[in-house]
Amino acid sequence: MVRELALRGAQVILLTRQPPSDLFLVEYIDDLRTTTNNQLIYAEQVDLSSLHSVRTFATKWIDNIPPRRLDSIILCGGIAEPAHARGLTLDGIDREWQVNYLSNFHLLSILSPALRAQPAHRDVRVIFANCSSYIGADFTELEGMARPKPQTSKTKGQGQGQAVVPPPKNVYALAKLSLTIFAHSFQRHLNAYKRPDSLPPCTRVIMVDPGLCRTPGTRRWLTGGSLWGLALYLLTWPIWWLVLKSPQQGAQSILYAAMEAEYGRGDGGWLIKECREVDYARSDVKNDELGKKLWEFSGKMIEEAEKDSAVRRALEKKIEEEAEKVRAQKGEKKVREEESSKKGKSDGSRRSRKGNGNGGNK
Repeated sequence: MVRELALRGAQVILLTRQPPSDLFLVEYIDDLRTTTNNQLIYAEQVDLSSLHSVRTFATKWIDNIPPRRLDSIILCGGIAEPAHARGLTLDGIDREWQVNYLSNFHLLSILSPALRAQPAHRDVRVIFANCSSYIGADFTELEGMARPKPQTSKTKGQGQGQAVVPPPKNVYALAKLSLTIFAHSFQRHLNAYKRPDSLPPCTRVIMVDPGLCRTPGTRRWLTGGSLWGLALYLLTWPIWWLVLKSPQQGAQSILYAAMEAEYGRGDGGWLIKECREVDYARSDVKNDELGKKLWEFSGKMIEEAEKDSAVRRALEKKIEEEAEKVRAQKGEKKVREEESSKKGKSDGSRRSRKGNGNGGNK
């Protein structure tokens, strides 16, 4: 997909987990620039498993002077982990939930002013990569995604009568359903903005279902993250080659949503599958009440996580500064000891020379 956009002369900014100085990433971008004859390909670091990383990038984009042009945002990052490999991010949030949904919500919430401020003559599109798993998700399990609060001496006695909401069985499906609901809420959010020039909004939100593709993420999900699963996957490779799409085939629907002129007009909120517009399998994805509930739940979740993250970073910085201070004191003490030892040796040598001289005179 990146290569196809670059071949058409688009300026592409890749949001990668690795820093732009990563050797593999540098070689990859150099190769893209050479093969596509397009030098407008860059990379910036955004780790979706860190809300602080997302905020750092987004605020830097917003605060840039002069304002940076923004024509399209393609949100195609995601993970599908085996049940035994599930874990939490540094923010204390389920990794699948944060990477597939919450970080996308966080990023667009901050970039919203940049999208609304684009000139009315531009065709701006926000494209979400979706999955049909959202059809079977249960939205009532949303409360189970709340961050667990550490028990204190005050809350230990009070927690006996409180009900604990169990985590959802399929976090991936719930994340994709939440992403779909948020997409419609975000489109309404953009449409409700009254521009100073009184012109209609120029940003459209589009959902795309690329289907199952032969990507590393799909392979890890199918194999269960085990060597036995990988061996079985390799033995049945001809079947998967026939059933699964190639990454290039899966990208066609995203490219269609990004380039088809038809989707530069209208109210947005379409679903694209197999390079054609289809209806949503669930009607509740357009429910305003669900969208409002999800928006408030996500905002509160991010607020709590960022507060805890700020406290953690402050403590880590304090510990690092204290350790640096101790190292500096040890270094100064060592230098003083070396200087005193050198001084003692030099004084002793002079005394010995003087003593030897006196003895010779006698």
